[in-house]
Amino acid sequence: MNIKPLHDKVLIKRVDEETKTAGGIIIPDTAKEKPSEGIVEAVGNGFRADDGKVLPMSVKVGDRVLFTKWGGTEVKLGGETRLIVKESDILAVVE
Repeated sequence: MNIKPLHDKVLIKRVDEETKTAGGIIIPDTAKEKPSEGIVEAVGNGFRADDGKVLPMSVKVGDRVLFTKWGGTEVKLGGETRLIVKESDILAVVE
């Protein structure tokens, strides 16, 4: 299933965090926080400014990004969870 986000929205696949601590302790799923890092899978056309011009997105498909912990909307696609966020909820691109 292909999804194309609208306007300034971005579709992100969360990256799983480590399940072990540096000391070797395994962290159970119930104690883990949701990761705030992911891979961009699709982007919208861009933000429409007040003058009607569409400003291009600053992230692209394949970028590894950090995003706000509680931002966005979770959606199920093909049995997997994805996150749709506004571009303004993305804090940084990891290089």
